[in-house]
Amino acid sequence: MIQRQTATLPDVAFPGRDRLIAAFDAAVTLEDDHAVTAALRDAMCELIRDPVVQLPGCVHTPVDGHYARRELYRSPAHGYSLVAMTWAPGQGTPIHDHDGLWCVEGIWRGTLEIAQYALLERDAARFRFLAANGMQAGAGSAGSLIPPHEYHTIRNASRATVAVSLHVYEAPIERCARFDPIGDGWYRRVESALPADTTG
Repeated sequence: MIQRQTATLPDVAFPGRDRLIAAFDAAVTLEDDHAVTAALRDAMCELIRDPVVQLPGCVHTPVDGHYARRELYRSPAHGYSLVAMTWAPGQGTPIHDHDGLWCVEGIWRGTLEIAQYALLERDAARFRFLAANGMQAGAGSAGSLIPPHEYHTIRNASRATVAVSLHVYEAPIERCARFDPIGDGWYRRVESALPADTTG
């Protein structure tokens, strides 16, 4: 069972924030992970198109050297976390997981390439994956990941356009595992901290 955190910070103000939080609060009270993530996907798509909801200006500014992670809110009642990610042209992730948490990801600006991977086998030190799905997700779209089907990559393939995505995690996510290639289709699992960039 996921231990819920009750921290009320961070809590970044932005236009339409109360509308967004009310929609997400309603979604996370549903009966199971599939119903919750389906409702969150629907809510995310509606909110992206809602002119009242505007993410804070900081999320449109990329960070040199890595994609930016800015935590905007943690629900004191339900435990979920909202993280905005900013992807400069060419920025992306290796294959990674979400530390056992479900997640819904919505594209607010630009286009992202998302590839899902199926775990074929593992031994004590190695993992072998098969690329299962690949897609280009544009602004206004949303998708979800529910463990154990959580292995994926994200990349902004644009040469000129910054992309912004908003992620709703089951609980605050502070670490994940990334998977580094070691040859012959095998990967090594590496624990990685997920620090947050400033929202100021």
